[in-house]
Amino acid sequence: MEVRRSVAELGARTYAIQLLTDAGIPFLVGGAYAFAHYTGLYRDTKDLDLFLHRKDGDRAVELLARHEWRTESEVHGWLHKAFWEDFLVDLIYGSGNGFTAVDDAWFEHAVPAQVLGCPCRVPPAEEIFWSKAFVLERERYDGHELTHLLLKVGPTFDWQRLLRRFDRYWEVLLSHLLFFRFAYPSDRATVPEWLMRELLARANGSVDAGNWQERICRGRILSKVSYQVDVDEWGFQDGHTWDKEERQREADSVASGEAPGLHGPH
Repeated sequence: MEVRRSVAELGARTYAIQLLTDAGIPFLVGGAYAFAHYTGLYRDTKDLDLFLHRKDGDRAVELLARHEWRTESEVHGWLHKAFWEDFLVDLIYGSGNGFTAVDDAWFEHAVPAQVLGCPCRVPPAEEIFWSKAFVLERERYDGHELTHLLLKVGPTFDWQRLLRRFDRYWEVLLSHLLFFRFAYPSDRATVPEWLMRELLARANGSVDAGNWQERICRGRILSKVSYQVDVDEWGFQDGHTWDKEERQREADSVASGEAPGLHGPH
């Protein structure tokens, strides 16, 4: 139950949900509302996060503008913003790192929910976990939400799909699973044994493989700001740029009929 937000602000959020629903624009309610749906834990939130396909995000911001919302498009390259007075709605279609963006699977596995009295859908718990796992900024880190999400709904996770989501960044998944095991030693079985053994085997393999030849800072995928010094002053290649090039190279390989790597370099 929300007690920190005014009736006017909650009304603006409801208004946005109703406008998109009436217009038939597919969206998912994320952020604090989705987290509360899965865990029962509510955190006060300064805005309403709606997740959409890119084309539907463009439709949504145009719709809200026609209904006298003040809008900003292409903010940071992965979301639009809409304001009713000073009340904010984020229309999110991408991600800061460029690869945890909204795609068909978000909607294929979405879950029905009630938000602000409105029937809607929230993103799959797996996609919430995947997207939040790469946010390790100085001012924003949701690790406690990931462990709480695992505690409450981990037994229902599609772990194979989640592992595929992390792809070459399986080490990020492993790190969060180890945090979960540390926080909840009585609930370790929430994460399947086969998955832990698979990830730990990959980690052992990476120890055997040793250093990469390229001097890359992949920390840039987790926090562009905190690891900027590595690129600007310490001579590391930008891992964020490296990721874009790797994904394009893999896409070209698949298009030419070549088999992609099993789970990327270690």
